[in-house]
Amino acid sequence: MSTLADVAKLAKVSKSTASRALSGRGSVSAATQKQVADAASELGFVPSSAAESLATGRSKNIAVVTPFINRWFYSEVIDGVESALIGAGYDLTLYRLSDKTAQREALFDYFLVRKGVDAVIALTLFISDDEVKRLRKLGKPIVGIGGRIPHVPTFSIDDVVTARRATEHLIELGHTRIVHVGGDQEHQLDFMVHSNRLAGFRQALETAKLSHPGDFIADDFDIAGGYRSGMKALRDASSRPTAIMAGSDEIAIGVMTAARELGIRVPEDLSVIGIDGHPLGETFKLTTMNQHPATQGAMAVSQAFAQLGGAWDETDDAHLELQVDLKVRGSTAPPAS
Repeated sequence: MSTLADVAKLAKVSKSTASRALSGRGSVSAATQKQVADAASELGFVPSSAAESLATGRSKNIAVVTPFINRWFYSEVIDGVESALIGAGYDLTLYRLSDKTAQREALFDYFLVRKGVDAVIALTLFISDDEVKRLRKLGKPIVGIGGRIPHVPTFSIDDVVTARRATEHLIELGHTRIVHVGGDQEHQLDFMVHSNRLAGFRQALETAKLSHPGDFIADDFDIAGGYRSGMKALRDASSRPTAIMAGSDEIAIGVMTAARELGIRVPEDLSVIGIDGHPLGETFKLTTMNQHPATQGAMAVSQAFAQLGGAWDETDDAHLELQVDLKVRGSTAPPAS
């Protein structure tokens, strides 16, 4: 295996010059940098990340902490984070955090505080003031996705506004019998996503002076939950809604699957709209509110790099509200006359 000394010898420079040329730090001419890079390439030399970490104080590793990794929205954000990190020569360390107190203490007392990560991205996860202080003391930048965290710069969509706009789309088409299929109000995600989307739905109904008994059905925030809720909402023809506002695209796909099984046509007999921008939405011709999750991941990486580069303020809790776009496809239409 080739060493830095081998590269320096082939490039006819000192080891310190070779090190500066490969790391991009320090004063090295363009010609020397190319000479060293060519020598490293010829020898198949890859700089040691451990050695670079000792020299720079940086691990070139950013941690993402999230409650889920097997749900589409989360995996899409993580994909956006990873793509941005790879482009910058950084590694990603992923931690899935449950609601168990012991696991949370272990994460913040050891894995994030003592292990070598340069920054932390919290994905739909609220971090307490004490946890923020522990990370800040070690100079680790924090970025949050999904909601506001005191003293941490964050990004999120406005779940109330997004759900209201989705419902307004159905109302503008002429629907008056609308049901919201969403998440269990007793088992909230951090930042109250389930209740905020229900609140936005009901705001739209109230503004339009619409009311309908049994306007909300709760289940798991996935395709299976949407299917079960769809069966509940659509089985009885006498009380069947003409439109469903789903709390996520996966729920919407589950509802559409239930409708097809019951012989209900979408959109002729039932309109369905979701929230997220899931790639399966195009296959199902699903109208949705697209929140561009991969872009959110890339933005979080940019914010972390800005803090690592010196844009550091421990009191910074600036919050950016992200754009959500209505994407109309074939699952929504005016109600049948």
